Amino acid sequence: MRRIHVLFSALCLVSCNHIETGKTLRQADLAFIRSLGLLTEEEEVHQFYSELRLKRAGNFFTNKRLAAYWIDTSNQQKTQFSSAFYPEIISIDTVYYAGATYCPYLLVKKADKTQFKVCAEGKRAEVKQFFEEALALWQQHREQQ
Repeated sequence: MRRIHVLFSALCLVSCNHIETGKTLRQADLAFIRSLGLLTEEEEVHQFYSELRLKRAGNFFTNKRLAAYWIDTSNQQKTQFSSAFYPEIISIDTVYYAGATYCPYLLVKKADKTQFKVCAEGKRAEVKQFFEEALALWQQHREQQ
């Protein structure tokens, strides 16, 4: 019975989160992301998604980059900050179905052979829009080079 309660609570947490835009994020939230070194004053957040709370996890893209972070307050070794400016990215793969317990994600591969995931969950149309807008911005930057 306890497992069912824990699973239900986890599902409720995830389902309460939604994709936001730079206009719907609070200034304090943007300041927090800047403090992580993942956003400059000149960048505009296009879309943002957090699996938990914004101060624990975030996935977003701006007019200049894709980024994701995970802050583990109980184990600093698990904390991760990932970012790639569009010119650094060699490919982006979309994964709409990542299994029953994982969010859909963009797999971002950089020229230095590293890679990371940018997750987004919500209604299929919202996730599709998130992915397509991120891909369009990346493609736009590729064409400008």
